[in-house]
Amino acid sequence: GHGVMPSTVCSVGEVLDMGYVVAGDTVTATVKIENTSPLTLPFSVHLESLSPTRDRDRQKIPSFLTSSVQRTEIVGTQNYSGFSVFSVSPTGGKIEAGKSQDFVVTFSPDHESLYYSDRLKVLLFGKQTAHEILLKGAARDHPMFVEGGVPLDVPVESLAVISPVASQKALEGGPQKAVRSLLLLLEYEEGSAEPARAELTVGAMQSPLLAAKKAVEFSLDGVAELQRAGFALDGPRGALERGQLKRIGVSWVPPADLQTSDPPLVSALLTVKGDITESYRVLFMARVVSAS
Repeated sequence: GHGVMPSTVCSVGEVLDMGYVVAGDTVTATVKIENTSPLTLPFSVHLESLSPTRDRDRQKIPSFLTSSVQRTEIVGTQNYSGFSVFSVSPTGGKIEAGKSQDFVVTFSPDHESLYYSDRLKVLLFGKQTAHEILLKGAARDHPMFVEGGVPLDVPVESLAVISPVASQKALEGGPQKAVRSLLLLLEYEEGSAEPARAELTVGAMQSPLLAAKKAVEFSLDGVAELQRAGFALDGPRGALERGQLKRIGVSWVPPADLQTSDPPLVSALLTVKGDITESYRVLFMARVVSAS
């Protein structure tokens, strides 16, 4: 007889990011797995959120009480409806030698959250793990989003549902407080000719659930104070149509009078206007690191 090792090639890497979706909308992505071995491979597909041992695995210290380094949970926010956030089709079958199989991954969030996640596992012969793919996605009630930097909130949400009436009153009541905080850390390598760089991305989503076609506008306040601390900005304000992305580039070169024991930390407010107005508190932190 001949012993043959099953081998497959996957069209995506370790992470499949479904991006930002309007809550209540559905998007799909296709993952292709090719059988590069000379034998037929029976396969099955499993999602971590549907694991029979998940309830037992959750009897641990809540993740928001542990440091980000210690957090190992794979399954993130779940739908209020009880239906799966992520689904995949087909869930089983066979891939003939030299052929490939398309898997359709569906992302269907039913409420706003930035921390939807799950893990898709492809098993061969019912036991051999061929591929593990982390599924990620985010949902918003409004057509704009901001990403970049290090989020300063906790990636675990309460199961409490906020009353739509209460949230609408909050939106109508005067100036907006910051809905989210972000940290932009710029590390300048000592003696380098290149400045330290970072960026924020402002996006406008496109969806059949959104009737209005109003453009999204954004502006970053406190530019003068940032410049005094040595930060240079590229595109701190602008407008974008639905489906577009725009980046705010940030670079930093340490000023000549910089005290290394007191690295600059400057706070600025990023205002984004779409169907509502939102504010993001952005912390710009810079430091000099020695070349390794």
